[in-house]
This record gives sequence, structure tokens and C-alpha cells, in this order.
Amino acid sequence: MAKKIAICIIIFIYGYSFSQSREQFLVNDNWEFTYGYNVKKNSSKRITIPHTWNNTDALIGDLDYYRGIGSYSKSIHINKQWENKRVFLKFDGVNTVSNLFINEKHVGEHRGGYSSFIFEITNHLNFGVDNKIDVQVNNAPQLDVMPLLGDFNFYGGIYRDVHLLVTEKTCINPLDFASPGVYLHQNNVSENSADVDAEVLISNQDSLDKNINVIVKIFKEGKEISSKIKELKISKNTDVSVNIPFKLNKPRLWNGRKDPFLYKVEISIRHKGKVIDKVIQPLGLRFFRVDSQNGFFLNGKHLQLKGVCRHQDRSELGNALLQAHHKEDVEILLEMGANAMRLSHYPHAPYVYDLLDKGGIVTWSEIPLVGPGGYRGKGFVDQKSFKDNGKQQLYEMIRQNYNHPSIIFWGLFNELKERGDNPTDYVTELNRVVKEEDSNRISVAASNINGNINNITDAIAWNKYYGWYGGQPKQIGDWADNTHQKNPNFKIGVSEYGAGASIYHHQQKNQKSNPTSYWHPESWQAYYHEENWKAINERPFIWGSFIWNLFDFGAAHRTEGDRDGRNDKGLVSFNRKVKKDAFWFYKANWNKNDKVLHIANRRFINRKESKTNIKVYANYKEVKLFVNGKFIGQKNGVYATFQWEDVQLIKGKNIIEVKAGKGKNLTSDKCTWVLE
Repeated sequence: MAKKIAICIIIFIYGYSFSQSREQFLVNDNWEFTYGYNVKKNSSKRITIPHTWNNTDALIGDLDYYRGIGSYSKSIHINKQWENKRVFLKFDGVNTVSNLFINEKHVGEHRGGYSSFIFEITNHLNFGVDNKIDVQVNNAPQLDVMPLLGDFNFYGGIYRDVHLLVTEKTCINPLDFASPGVYLHQNNVSENSADVDAEVLISNQDSLDKNINVIVKIFKEGKEISSKIKELKISKNTDVSVNIPFKLNKPRLWNGRKDPFLYKVEISIRHKGKVIDKVIQPLGLRFFRVDSQNGFFLNGKHLQLKGVCRHQDRSELGNALLQAHHKEDVEILLEMGANAMRLSHYPHAPYVYDLLDKGGIVTWSEIPLVGPGGYRGKGFVDQKSFKDNGKQQLYEMIRQNYNHPSIIFWGLFNELKERGDNPTDYVTELNRVVKEEDSNRISVAASNINGNINNITDAIAWNKYYGWYGGQPKQIGDWADNTHQKNPNFKIGVSEYGAGASIYHHQQKNQKSNPTSYWHPESWQAYYHEENWKAINERPFIWGSFIWNLFDFGAAHRTEGDRDGRNDKGLVSFNRKVKKDAFWFYKANWNKNDKVLHIANRRFINRKESKTNIKVYANYKEVKLFVNGKFIGQKNGVYATFQWEDVQLIKGKNIIEVKAGKGKNLTSDKCTWVLE
């Protein structure tokens, strides 16, 4: 892997932290924030990072939500004892363009809102006193910063954590596109053995040459199982790369949700018998492939990828999420029984990748090269500055996340068009970068057109909305068959499919609604997913499918559903409080560990027709229905769906109850409907 150093960048992975002389401090508290247009003295307000200035205006459907400059400032004491060390200020995510000033002197700029970055600030500091930090952030649209547009909000602000990092003059190099300075290259992995090459980047900014030892240790369940040492003489003011190969026999593989096993790799530098730096990284050994006829294989065995897409925002918070929010999102994913996630349409927080590693979730991580979809505009402009920025963001994504075993797919674009400035050649360049950087993983893209742009990546997937934006849900099967027949060598996936739903909208007769209207009944979303999943599940050549979306998310330009500014295709509400019926359909079909028994349309309480259909999602073989205590009948399910037609209700309250299981395992679900 070529190691081109751009700006001084480092990433800190939660859960795989540093020790010894490397120190890291969270600097999220006591920032002062001012809108860029406000030049009055003493007009700032105190805030805590993570922070966005669009957590209100962008979430109420205000098309003119503020996209401009925001100014952040704080003072921080710099220890006198750090005077002979190196000091860095690291940001996990700032949207979109950031300029850092230390003591009113410009340090540098970062362009891009979804990757980590850091500036070395050693030479800008005054030691033993307070130093002033200023960050100017701009989320205004710019033609040379990706993304140019998208069906989501572009929240401005320092919306992920900020860290102060202190190292010795000689350290594991923090300068390579925000990487941890260590790349664990997996070569020839099988059930019998695994060859791994630890590439370690060393930086010596001391005024003296140094003799050092680079040590790599591997731990399995807390026990050291392998150790290698390499002696090295490194010249003053020099950066070098060291390769330390090792071999593991009969490795325990990272095997998705079945067994997401992680080794721990400890990389350290020793000088004169003292450890002067240490980094710890995860190692999940696995091998994989995609077959055009039979789908995805992990560790030699077929694995049907049952996936979801996720945006990184919430109601009232925007994108300024805490670790607890990310953790809850992944727990909901695991509860549903999914085994794959597409991180749309940009790299997500470092902590998210840790959670996906530990959860065994096959991950698709992508850069924000986003096209217009069904909207006006264009996501690509054929100018050098824009294309260079996209490459920068691709390098950042790959190198920052290289050691995460959950990542199997590197995504290159979403819904680009070939008209006008044709992005095909540029996507070819990006694919070449992926192969130079990481030849083992699979490049992929999400398309919604036919054209040459679909022929570039290792695998291709389509965003298809039959049954929502035209057509009927079952047609996704016809599309897949036709595409597979015409292009038998295509590795076909479904990168998006979904329908909107309001938990407040209900209908007696299940009818498709107008997707751009204010009427999005929950029952149609559930039916849409029933039919789409049946078609996808019955076609083994589809290597993976990803529901759009796991959660409702903010999109200020949308005027539909039960409120403006919301894309309501989520299986779970924007605030994560309500799991829609479609969520329970998937949990009943996908989750084999937890029992599911759920009455659908339960929120449709007030009814006007005396006869109704009753639908239940359950992963039991048989389900019994009772209405007002009277036994109605027992049904066997197909695709975890049980239905009774023309069930008679009485005037007033009706108690609907279903039961499944036997003895101590007897389970029931109950709701009340009112016939007016």
C-alpha cells in the first residue's frame, strides 16, 4: 500500500485504545459557539461537543435551514511537561469544511464532513499556559467538496468527538490519512492458517537518530499467542514503514453473527528498554467472495446478506449523536436479526465500526459520491478540485477503517447519472484506488440506471422501489430475473428498497398511496416489505439486500407523510421509540433466537367497518386467534405471516388476542380496537 502523507491526521478507535506514554484527552466540554454572521463581542453561547447548529431548523422542513459558517472556540491548558513531546488536535467528524486556528494563527484546513482528521499543533502552542483554539466550520454547498447533494440533511457543526493527543517525538505515525498507523494485511486466510503482515508506520521527529525495537503481539481471549520483534535504526526527522509478518495455524475466524471473534494486536515501540508508544488494533480473520449465481460466501460458506441502511441522525439531535445512541441503533439492528448494514451515504462514526465488528455485521462503507436520485441537480462535476476531494475522502475512509473485519465492501457511489458530465471515467479511477489500497475487499456501488457505470466495480447493486415509486411490490422479482438473464456475470444486489409509513396513518382496505402525498399508511409499508422480501429471498443469485431504511431520518426538502422534513421509510421511528409493523415482519423472519408474536395494524384503533382482516407476524409454527375471549381459529404461517379474513367485531371495545406456544412457553399478544 502506497503511503502518501497529506496532512497531519490520526484516528482514535474506541475500544482499541492507547497506553504507556501516548496520552489522549477528550476535549468536548466548554466550547463557545457563534454563528459566522454574528460579529458582536460576548455574543457566543456555551455548548458541548457533539454539536450541530441544524438540530431545529433542518428538522422542521425548513428548506432554507442555515448552511454557512459557525465558529467554535475554547481555551485549553497545555502542560509544561509536554514541551518535548508532540501534540495533536483530532476531530472525529466536522461538517463540512474546517479551518483550525491556534492562538489566532492558522494551522490548516480539512475539506469533507464524514472522516476523521487531526492537525499537529506542537509548534503553535505555548506550554505551561492556556492556549486558545478556534475552529471555523462551513456547511455551505461547494462545488469542490463531496457530496454536492443528497436526499438527507447536511447538518453543520463539530458533531463528533474532539481529542487532544500527546506522543513522544518518536511514535507510531499519526500522519497517514487518519489511520492508526498500523495496517494488518490479511493474506492467504483459510480455516487451516492465516498469514498476516503487520505494516507499522514509524515517525521520528527527534533531533537524534534512534535504535528502536518494533514489537507486535497477538492476543487470543486475553492470552498472548504470538510475538515478533524487529530491530530498527531510524534517522532523525524521518518517517519509515516496517513490515512484520506472522502466521497463525488453525485460526478462529471472524464468522459474522455466528461467531464475531476478534484477536487483539498490540503494536509497540521500545527504546532503551522502555516502551515509548503503543497502539492496539482488532484483528478479525476471514475470507469471502461474491458469486454471480449463488451470492455471498463468508469463510467458504454461503451467507445470505439480510441488510439495512442507516443514516446517522435522530429527532431533536440532528447528527450530534453520543455513543449511547450509536449503541442503541446497533442493538435494534441485532434484535431485528439483520446480519449486514450499508452505512449510507458516507463513513459513520469510528465507534460504529467497533460495534459492527463486535456484532458480526457484514458492512458496506461508502464515500459520499451521491447523485440526485429523483431530484434536480447533479452529484458529480468534472473538475479537478472536486475529483481530488473525492479521492481524498476515499483514502481517508479506507485507511482509517482498514483493520475493521466487519467491512467487506467499499462503496463508490450512489445513484449517479451518465448525462452531462459523465462520472464513469472518474468512478473507474476510484475503483483503481480501491484495488491499489485494498485488493482483498470488494468494491461495490448503488445504481438506479442502466449503463456502463454499472460495469466498473466488483459487484453492483440497485436501488429499487417497486410498489412505492410506481409498479407493484412483486415486480422486483421480475426485474431481478430479467437483469440476471441479460447479464449472467453480473453480481447483483439490492442496495435499497423501501416504502414510507406513518404510525398515525391507517386504512381499512390495503391500498397503495401516493408517495409524495401526506398519506402514508403503515399497512402498505408492511405489505410492501412482505412481497419484496419474498421475491428477494427466493432468488439466490442476489448476493445481498439492504432495506431503506432502518430508521426514519431528516430530509428538509420532503413534504410528505405526517410531517414535513422527514423521510419516513424507516422500520423504526426517528426517535427510535416505535417499531413499525414492517420491523416485526422482518424480526419474525430473520431472528431465530427470540420468539416473536405481534398483531399488525394494532395502532388502527378506531374502526368503522364491523368486519376486518387480522394479520399477525410470528416465528411460531401455529398461532391461535381470540376476539373478545372467543376462539376464532388457528393458522399456520407463510413467511412468518398469519392472516384471518372477515373477522366480526362488535360495537364498542374489542379485545384482540393471539396465543402461540405451549405450557411454560405459552406467549400472547393483545390489543384493543374500537368499532364506532
